[in-house]
Amino acid sequence: MTVLLDRPVAPVANASPKAKASPKARDPFIDLLRVAGMALIVFQHWTIPVLSYDGVRLTTGNALATPGVWVVTWLSQVMPLVFFAGGAANAISFGRSAQGAPRWLAARLRRLAWPLLPLAAVWIPLPHVLLTFGVPEQPLEVGARLTGQLLWFLAVYLIAILATPYALRLHERHGFLVPAALATGAVVTDVARFSTGFEAVGFLNVVFVWLAVHQLGFFYAEGRLRRPWALAAGGFGAAALLVAFGPYPGSMIGLPGAEISNMAPPTLAMLAVGAGQVGLAVLLRPWLMRLLRLRTEQRSPVRARPFDTEREPGAESGSLRDQRSPVRVRPLDAGRLLEWAGSRIMTVYLWHMPALFVVTGLVVVLLRIDTPAPGSAFWWAGWPLWFGLLCLVMWPLIKVFARFETPPALPYGAAGWGGMLAAATLVGGGVLTLTVGGFAPGGGPFLAVLALMGGLLMTAPRARA
Repeated sequence: MTVLLDRPVAPVANASPKAKASPKARDPFIDLLRVAGMALIVFQHWTIPVLSYDGVRLTTGNALATPGVWVVTWLSQVMPLVFFAGGAANAISFGRSAQGAPRWLAARLRRLAWPLLPLAAVWIPLPHVLLTFGVPEQPLEVGARLTGQLLWFLAVYLIAILATPYALRLHERHGFLVPAALATGAVVTDVARFSTGFEAVGFLNVVFVWLAVHQLGFFYAEGRLRRPWALAAGGFGAAALLVAFGPYPGSMIGLPGAEISNMAPPTLAMLAVGAGQVGLAVLLRPWLMRLLRLRTEQRSPVRARPFDTEREPGAESGSLRDQRSPVRVRPLDAGRLLEWAGSRIMTVYLWHMPALFVVTGLVVVLLRIDTPAPGSAFWWAGWPLWFGLLCLVMWPLIKVFARFETPPALPYGAAGWGGMLAAATLVGGGVLTLTVGGFAPGGGPFLAVLALMGGLLMTAPRARA
């Protein structure tokens, strides 16, 4: 069985003539993966916390730690799909860029770093202000640290952005040997980690695992993932063997009390699940596209509204034809919906945890209502209210901070490779500082913001996407 992509996509930069296809503005499937992946991340982060407060300390748990539930994480842990979609998007974007790699990197850096500034502007003073109002210190520290820890994705994605121009050249010359070499690096890393007990070496897989999945996006951008069923079966099958006979836990997210995490740092098992997810997603692509079109057609009725008719050219006012002419309601456009959501992805990712902390502070800390046991009748009954409160808090945050998704152009000269690497180093250092220490009171967040601003100032003025 062979599944061919049903439409051409943009070629990668410097691709061979045989691999090139007709350029296109966007791929709706990639947009769908990005939006659906982010929605699932938010849904999971809002659903799995098990929270309790004893008057002094906020205790956090994980609903997915329930025995047997870990298998859900093989689909709900969608970070591999996010990196895969990022690889395809970077290949398409870089392939149609006519301004060179430094300016392309500048645009990517600014879109990544600019939305962090309002987050820092709120969270750096917020702990100090809330402490003066008597907010308990320990729950506040938990919220400040976890808000920063989720920025690990941006730090790793920055590595993928920097590697894209070089990775595309390797892709053109060596094809599938590149992800194969990265997978081999993941194997060697895990062997060294588990045989020596030196856990730090495992963080090499931050590069090997995530760049391997990112590299698969290049093949999709060229339309070369023609046997996704084999990728899905091989990936999930390899993951099952690794979990059954290897040192890897079954869960693809870190669980409280677990000695080993497949996520921090990522393991070979995570890479196998990622390959399975990519194969499954590409296999379902034609069906997903048809499903979107089907729902669009079903949601486009023609409604007649009195006193608000659509007058045809040449029709006289008050005529029977004028009075009976119905107003054609514009159908729901799935593409526009994806575009609307896609332009707010960073905002949702950065602010969905602060929304969780607001609701936690009000319900758990202030009202002393602990979350029920996962899966219990009270948990199922209270979940809609919990989720509704989170959405109610999240909506104004999106309205206020979504404008920072598009960075402004600043009056600074264009930089070459050296300047872009320096800017990326500053931005990466700032993001990494916030990832490690969060926004807890101290000098770390201030230094991180200074690094972010320095990196932004070094980017080119035409970096606005």
